[in-house]
Amino acid sequence: MSEEKSKKPANTAFKQQRLKAWQPLLTPKTVLPTLFIAGILFAPLGGVFLYQSDTVNEIIIDYTHCKDNNGTAQVLDDNLYSYKFTKEGDLPPRIPSYRFTPNPVAGEPGNCTIRFNTPIEIKTPVFLYYKLTNFYQNHRKYVKSLSYSQLNGDIITAQDAAASCSPVNANEQGQIYYPCGLIANSMFNDTFAVTFLNSPGSQTNATMNFDETGIAWPADKKRLHSTQMNSAELAPPPNWVKRYPDGYTADKIFHPQDDEHFQVWMRTSWYPTFRKLYSALRDNTLQAGIYEVNVVLNYDITAYGGTKSIVLTGTSFLGDRNPFMGLAWIVMGCVCTLLGVVFLGWHFFKPRKLGDHDRLSWQQSGGPGQPQ
Repeated sequence: MSEEKSKKPANTAFKQQRLKAWQPLLTPKTVLPTLFIAGILFAPLGGVFLYQSDTVNEIIIDYTHCKDNNGTAQVLDDNLYSYKFTKEGDLPPRIPSYRFTPNPVAGEPGNCTIRFNTPIEIKTPVFLYYKLTNFYQNHRKYVKSLSYSQLNGDIITAQDAAASCSPVNANEQGQIYYPCGLIANSMFNDTFAVTFLNSPGSQTNATMNFDETGIAWPADKKRLHSTQMNSAELAPPPNWVKRYPDGYTADKIFHPQDDEHFQVWMRTSWYPTFRKLYSALRDNTLQAGIYEVNVVLNYDITAYGGTKSIVLTGTSFLGDRNPFMGLAWIVMGCVCTLLGVVFLGWHFFKPRKLGDHDRLSWQQSGGPGQPQ
């Protein structure tokens, strides 16, 4: 005779909810010291974090409309740049300017030459970011428009690409885009080269060694692999035509694990305004003087209604310049201290008599649920 099956949970402490638990009693003796200790700890730590953020040098220059320049050097308005230096140098900060140089080859992007100066020496590492605004990488359809299987090197079908990467999944000839999806197709592709001008009017320039490797997360590089599919079955995304004008061949095909700019771009941002690392100067220093950044204008951010900027910044043990963490800790410390003072005054002027929790009915012999 078979045993009758039962849905009754096993008689264990976990399944019968008999695990021991601790519930703190919120009394003035426990709450008030906790609030004051939190205030004493949070506010000074916030001050340290804010100080470290203020020790970071930062230069931000908006070059969105450089392509509209007529070829002469244009001094930027105050709302298009930001200088934040930790101290004053021998040279006053110079208002940045940019100049557009059209490409003599029809259909090819022109160059934007941005000139600025640093009044002080900036110690390495110095990071070069590009900053985009009004670009919603956090949109649900945008975030989901990629194929992890394809980026992992697996073979996918046209149906797989349509399910994962629509609307950028395949061309009219039936070739699957590699990499497919909106994220890859909209990849930022302006290029930057930084040059140091030894002195105003000098003809001797020095190209700064900004390294474009080591900018992506190691985890992003490990999970990407070259495709196993035949190159004849694949096509570059529509916006990658200039990069691969003749399409893919067996000898010339995209390798995601080797392109760190691609890896950085594929880690989508939570916010519509974001920075992404482009390169880093890890040797020597950024000397005081005049610099030029030559930008090849491949990316039209105005199609998205946004702006694009370059950001040159140093770093602290907290990262780049960002006062939010320091201010948040200071505010939290002040709030805890203020609540402690309010509750202390309340308890002093209008005290509430506390009962002995050991006298609660369910803990007494003969109380509800207890044997008589």
